[in-house]
Amino acid sequence: MNPALLDDPELQVIAARLDSPDIEVRRIAVLALGDLADEAHTPLLVAALRDDAPTVRAAAAQALETMENQAAVEGLAQALDDPDAQVREAAAHSLAELKDPASAAWLLPHACAGAARVRAAALRALRELRVPASAGPALAVLQEPRSAQGTADAVALRREAIGVLGYLKHAPALPALADLAISDPVDEVRRAAVGALAFAAADVGARVALEAALRDASWQVREEAATALGKLQQRAASAALLAALDDPYWQVRLRAARSLGRLRSPGSIAPLLATLGHGISNLRKEAALALGEIGDCAALPALELAAADPDPEVRKSARLAIAQIGAAAHGA
Repeated sequence: MNPALLDDPELQVIAARLDSPDIEVRRIAVLALGDLADEAHTPLLVAALRDDAPTVRAAAAQALETMENQAAVEGLAQALDDPDAQVREAAAHSLAELKDPASAAWLLPHACAGAARVRAAALRALRELRVPASAGPALAVLQEPRSAQGTADAVALRREAIGVLGYLKHAPALPALADLAISDPVDEVRRAAVGALAFAAADVGARVALEAALRDASWQVREEAATALGKLQQRAASAALLAALDDPYWQVRLRAARSLGRLRSPGSIAPLLATLGHGISNLRKEAALALGEIGDCAALPALELAAADPDPEVRKSARLAIAQIGAAAHGA
């Protein structure tokens, strides 16, 4: 025990409780240290990460979430490989709370090698820090052989790597992301890759991959693809989005309508007008909003009718669209 940490009488009492044979006494002492939120207490909390009781270790990992120093980060990183799942989850959560980009230097080694679950948690924390150096280990994950990639840890690792690259808008990763979006065997990975491609505004390969993802077997992947295509702002995607207005799932049709509005494609007006009469009110609402974005006066008669829709949200959207078209017509 560092004597410098025990100058405070209250801390002396807490430190003594950390040596108690009673697990609950030790756990409460760790929680008390966490409430103090003093980085000077980091050594005591890191030591508690090696306690015999998982509940004490988990409490220590949770208490370290406000400590942004090398000892805390490295202690939490080691706890990512704890035999107890609760401890691992608490450590991963605390690392994800890091705000200081300087913490990345202590996380990066753990993202580059080791168990998949450790690397995944390190990448999850690095994603929030948005440091360019995290692109390297994230891209390396996507380039690894796809053996045993169906395990939960391997899936989490790919998903977190995709998240890092998407947050960084890392252009060199686009081919790998496009490949994952259409060929990964796991639905949630394909969906994550599709979402990450949304930053590639002028990339034709990204658009082609997203259009292919609109035909994915998973409706959640198709839904994400419809959203991402609108964000790309490539009007060439309009045809694929128009086809998605006939998707069996209304959630996909809704996102397609929204994206068609963002693209402002004149060829979308007739299908969107037809969608104004759909039985699902959320679809009617999105069609009205999309028609307002496109701004063509030809939609006004149908929007006037929609302004009397039984659903208040549809009525509101129709009125907004009418005002938007009027403003556009007057050059506002």
